[in-house]
Amino acid sequence: MSDKQKALVIQEKFGQFMVVETDRYKPGAGEVLIKIQTVALNPADWKIQRRGLGGDDFPIILGIDLAGDVEEVVEHVIELKEGDRVFCQSQWIPPNLSYDEAATLPVALSTAYVGLFNQNPHGAGFSAPLTQAEEGKYAGEPLVVLGGASSVGQLTIQLAELAGFSPIIVTASLKHTDFLKSLGATFVLDRYLPLDALKVEVEKAAAGKPIKIVYDAVSLEVTQQAGMALLAPGGQLVIDLPPAVKAEDDKTIVPVLAGLRMQHNATLLETLYHDKITGFLERGVIKPNRFEVLPNGLAGIPDGLKRMEADQISGIKLVAHPPETP
Repeated sequence: MSDKQKALVIQEKFGQFMVVETDRYKPGAGEVLIKIQTVALNPADWKIQRRGLGGDDFPIILGIDLAGDVEEVVEHVIELKEGDRVFCQSQWIPPNLSYDEAATLPVALSTAYVGLFNQNPHGAGFSAPLTQAEEGKYAGEPLVVLGGASSVGQLTIQLAELAGFSPIIVTASLKHTDFLKSLGATFVLDRYLPLDALKVEVEKAAAGKPIKIVYDAVSLEVTQQAGMALLAPGGQLVIDLPPAVKAEDDKTIVPVLAGLRMQHNATLLETLYHDKITGFLERGVIKPNRFEVLPNGLAGIPDGLKRMEADQISGIKLVAHPPETP
């Protein structure tokens, strides 16, 4: 086995992405080495490079979502073995999922799950449906998802349906209407509606019930403003970017940071990935994002990130196959 590997790195702050040869990681006690078959792109990847985020410790290798095979197991690892198919956050891949499908899940799934089910102030505080008897608990409670075709939006819709929220009112480009309804959306409203018209349509869809929860899966200033306007007094606006508006009328803004290593997320996400997600995926109640495979492995990622930055990606996840790197 070679002690070298190819990696996509940023050599310096604001530097360009480059495919270089690096030392192969050597796992220590309690660790496994994963041969990555698929990686998925996230907005954080281009933002770190373009905006100089991520500190000053360069060069850095980016990438959050992955799927592959356990290639090496070191002592004190008891639940994984060589050859296991896994995706990021150490969960086995159910046999009905491909590497590409599995790689689309982790960041979006974690963000949606934490946003809905973690305790305040780190989430909206709803009870996660950990047993089938608990599924459907929130029947009759309306929920709005802004940006339903985004990766986080798609997973939020599915988790909301699993928990029973109804109706699930979603904004998106109308070309995604049938697809989002297949995931559990009750109503799909045009993302380009002016705010006054959107408020009328949301009130109509909710049949007059107050909107106590809005999940803003876009979280730009304009969508945060819309979310705040749609909420009833005392409601919660869940966002996955820093707040750009101020809360009003006893409403609460809930910023979500969904990293597994954050202590306030650890138990919730460990339960999801260790105990629940395989069953959800095998039952088909949670479905991965649709995806597009980029050419040329790691070398194709920079062009994909440029398309994401230019807002040219809608309703799909971009993925790449590192073993196909020239």
